[in-house]
Amino acid sequence: MTISIDDKEFTNYIVDLMQSIGPVYAKRMFGGYGIFLDGLMFALISDGFLYLKADTENRENFIQNKLSRFTYMKKGKECHLSYFQSPEDALEEPEIMNSWAKSSYAAALRAAAKKLKK
Repeated sequence: MTISIDDKEFTNYIVDLMQSIGPVYAKRMFGGYGIFLDGLMFALISDGFLYLKADTENRENFIQNKLSRFTYMKKGKECHLSYFQSPEDALEEPEIMNSWAKSSYAAALRAAAKKLKK
């Protein structure tokens, strides 16, 4: 799958918007982009949408805001990842994005810590 210029521009915009939490960068993956900080993926961009990492500590914020869960099809079955669509206002307001990005990065840190314990 090719990445359109619009996808690249959107990804660059998101990376710039998230710089307030640290040196965020994007990497092409699975027809979209993974968004990383300190080697941990905490967001992804797919089909022109930003999805943020969720876990038991921050998932309720996504659900209360009626944000869609990231899904994809694999061998005819719908699969889910622990990522939810970003709220619209976070895409326009750096302070709001900062809060959501920090929360998602914290979820990525918790997931990494669990993996190390195993």
